[in-house]
Amino acid sequence: MTSLLENRIHSALEERRTAGTLRALSPRSADDDSLNLADNDTLDLARDPSVIEAACAANRRWGCSSSASPLITGYTDAHNALERTLCEWHGAPSCLVWNSGFTANQAVLGRLPAKGDLVLADRLIHNSMISGILGSGARLRRFRHNDLSGLEALLKNEASGGRSVFVVTETVYSMDGDYPDPARMAALKKRNPFFWVVDEAHATGWFGKTGAGLLEESGTSSHADVIVGTLGKALGSQGAYTLFRNERIRDYLINVAGEFIYSTYLPPACAAAASTAVERCRELAASRHEWRTASSMFRRQLAADGWNVPDGDSPIVPVLAGDPGRTMSIAASLARSGILVGAVRPPTVPPDTSRLRISLKRSLSDPDYARIRAALARASESDSRIQ
Repeated sequence: MTSLLENRIHSALEERRTAGTLRALSPRSADDDSLNLADNDTLDLARDPSVIEAACAANRRWGCSSSASPLITGYTDAHNALERTLCEWHGAPSCLVWNSGFTANQAVLGRLPAKGDLVLADRLIHNSMISGILGSGARLRRFRHNDLSGLEALLKNEASGGRSVFVVTETVYSMDGDYPDPARMAALKKRNPFFWVVDEAHATGWFGKTGAGLLEESGTSSHADVIVGTLGKALGSQGAYTLFRNERIRDYLINVAGEFIYSTYLPPACAAAASTAVERCRELAASRHEWRTASSMFRRQLAADGWNVPDGDSPIVPVLAGDPGRTMSIAASLARSGILVGAVRPPTVPPDTSRLRISLKRSLSDPDYARIRAALARASESDSRIQ
């Protein structure tokens, strides 16, 4: 390694270390019995017996790898069956399965917009979406988070003829746990036509009559041109999917998206597990109101305890600590109490908004919530940096 490169790497790492934002890997043991509120397995389906058995059966039938890219022999009956299941679940005509949500967003937004087009994006969309947009060559304008009035003003001022206009949003946002009004988005789209790409990754399973997401719940699924969903969160598997209102988009991406064309495909076991997880998700429909009520109550309790927590009913509960060091200290204290939470710092979130990211589970009981609050109280008492 050249001295210039070595110095550049050293400086970058030291800058992060000084700011308290240096990242590092820490392996998790299968024997760790901590209450894991850091992952996104909100429906506890990653360890559901029927989902595990579906994966095991597919492994016995297909082996542990697809062993090829999808356009060679990697696309199997298991992947095709999953696409049919997802189309039926969401009421969409066309679907494509991807190796990851990052890959799906990067490919869709890197290939559909083009130079000369306009992309209007919520300021807090996921890094994968930004990555795709910046690679597309399209012009990017960002509007304030969940500010649909601001979006409408941009549409009126910027959406002149002769170019395609894309609007990029999420339903449940991954770091704030909040969401816009999908019905208002649909009405806005009717008044000011645009191509709507919406990521439902964190709404899947938690919202909707059958768990298909916030668009299902609001009756606006048909207004989205592309819906991005994940298999690796509430569905307890791995990978992602995109749903298209226009079937030709699927054909187009199969032909031009290098992320799809040139990579060994998702293992059949992941597809089989996800198909079974969708069935389990449907079966849990009657309980969704309970989970969301518990989320709202938990937030109010934390606020009463003195924590900075926004209202809401999604599975993602951000506890804003502000300072990166304070955030890491509280998370470490919780870990010593047997509770794992995310400790999220810049640049993932804006400066001075470092937070604990608590990802709720459908299986949490009242004693679990009380345990979390008690552990947070102990962490507050022990952290000398808390004012």
